[in-house]
Amino acid sequence: MTIRYEANPPKITPGVDLDESISKFIEKIKLISKNCDAIHLTENVLGFERVSPLKVGKIIKKEIPELPLTVSLRVRDKTQEEIDSFVQDAISSGFSGILVLMGDPSQAGQKDSGLIPSLVVKQLYENKINEKIDLYLSISNKPNFSKIEKKLDAHPKGFMTQVVQNLEQVETLAENLKGYLVIPIVLYPSDKNEDSAKFLNLDLAKYKDNFGEFLSKIEQITGDVLITSPRDFTSLKEFLETRG
Repeated sequence: MTIRYEANPPKITPGVDLDESISKFIEKIKLISKNCDAIHLTENVLGFERVSPLKVGKIIKKEIPELPLTVSLRVRDKTQEEIDSFVQDAISSGFSGILVLMGDPSQAGQKDSGLIPSLVVKQLYENKINEKIDLYLSISNKPNFSKIEKKLDAHPKGFMTQVVQNLEQVETLAENLKGYLVIPIVLYPSDKNEDSAKFLNLDLAKYKDNFGEFLSKIEQITGDVLITSPRDFTSLKEFLETRG
């Protein structure tokens, strides 16, 4: 069973010391990695410019070489050449997997590339990139399974889901995606994450009082889970420490 932690690299903000921000970020990863199995690094969440996940990933691999890392790759604002460069850099840096997704619209108003994640993964698969690094696609927490042919035709290793809030969603995904690794994303249910829950239209009360049990049951179904806690690092770290 695998517990992954989703980490958002520091935002690039005028007047902020980036080196200091990166250093603090790496220290957090060192702390939480003691009680999780892998780290997933995001790229420009909500369209805000952040430090490259490849840049911080290289530092993490030097500091904790045995820690598995996966990374998000936005295709919305990249050319095919930039995507190819990103993938090769991830491979050479020791990442174990790439989640190819559209990504949120750029806050800087950058024009969309027009590239589609499933077609990008299909091309990478045809070029045998999957033999060097695992390729993942995102999927809804309640997809129409009759309309995901393009995702399946891309031959991903598996799917990282939208944030789930009940076991029925996980069971349905696992049942309909047999042969693929399904990695449900779960939002850590703390008061500090309430705004994130509202943004995602989630009801944390559905699993807040039995989060440990909820997590264990997801693991039993899929063998893998990704925990996100964008506004509450400390509480999640403490939870993972007590979980053992």
